[in-house]
Amino acid sequence: MKRSTVRTALLLTALLLLAALLPACSGGGDKTRVRIGEVTRSLFYAPQYVALSQGFFADEGLDVELTTTPGGDKTMTALLSGSIDVALVGSETSIYVYQQGADDPVINFAQLTQTDGTFLVGRKPDPGFDWPTLKGTTFLGQRKGGMPQMAGEFTLRKHGIDPAADLKLIQNIDFANIASAFSSGTGDYVQLFEPQASIFEKEGKGFVLASFGVESGHLPYTVFMSKKSYINRNPDTVQKFTNAIHRAQRWVGEHRVEDIAAAVQPYFADTDAGIIQSVVKRYKEQSSYAADPIVDEAEWNNLLDVMTQAGELKQPAAWSVLVDNSFARKALAGDK
Repeated sequence: MKRSTVRTALLLTALLLLAALLPACSGGGDKTRVRIGEVTRSLFYAPQYVALSQGFFADEGLDVELTTTPGGDKTMTALLSGSIDVALVGSETSIYVYQQGADDPVINFAQLTQTDGTFLVGRKPDPGFDWPTLKGTTFLGQRKGGMPQMAGEFTLRKHGIDPAADLKLIQNIDFANIASAFSSGTGDYVQLFEPQASIFEKEGKGFVLASFGVESGHLPYTVFMSKKSYINRNPDTVQKFTNAIHRAQRWVGEHRVEDIAAAVQPYFADTDAGIIQSVVKRYKEQSSYAADPIVDEAEWNNLLDVMTQAGELKQPAAWSVLVDNSFARKALAGDK
């Protein structure tokens, strides 16, 4: 065989190998990879898992890689360092970054939840529960500076309770250990996310008495956000991402609790199916799942009020600076 023929054959072989490898390297053929970091794995984020399980991201040409980065600080560190492209976390984290004088601010572009997701749990059923009952008790709250704790304190003040003076407030227990601390005897009342609240009720260890989400009102509680530089470089990707999220929001709004629970079940393999349905029902009934991805100004201002009362807002953080609703508006326009 002539040397030139051998070279040609080798070149063709190399090109074929390269063509075979490229899809694996790009993460799914011609799809665009987007790395999401969620602050926790939670049924509170059901529409996100619906977008994944029902193929809405894939329909938009996106190959989504989802990782859980426990804690708002870890999630934001991952975003700022470039380890992820999009963070699903509370809007207060974007404000904390802004307050530190970031050159590349974090921009909120698609809202997922619009209320706090925690519940007040007591050790005994109390059908006639009244908030002043908490005075003089030991209250096991959430981490200081986090949105759950700020919404919790906001609610307490709303009902005439001074968190610093009227009860013994415990907030130095790790998020992952709060439920077990209450279960082992710490505190008279506890502020819990689902599904732990429903699990406690099923096991008779605690009983839901009130919803902090209902009490604290609408907030941009959990939002998809990215660095401004990423959004500027990838506007088409951000638009496709927002389209998929809005499609999932519509799907959740239109489907039964049982259908939603079945759709998200693969992401909660170790959670009882009945518990999943109970949690989804509770969040859906109190409108925790946002109906659309718009972060509206009234919700943002409510967030600023909550942060101000908690002493966490060090400087003004304008909605017009840290929110970009252009992608959400285009996603909504596609409904028509």
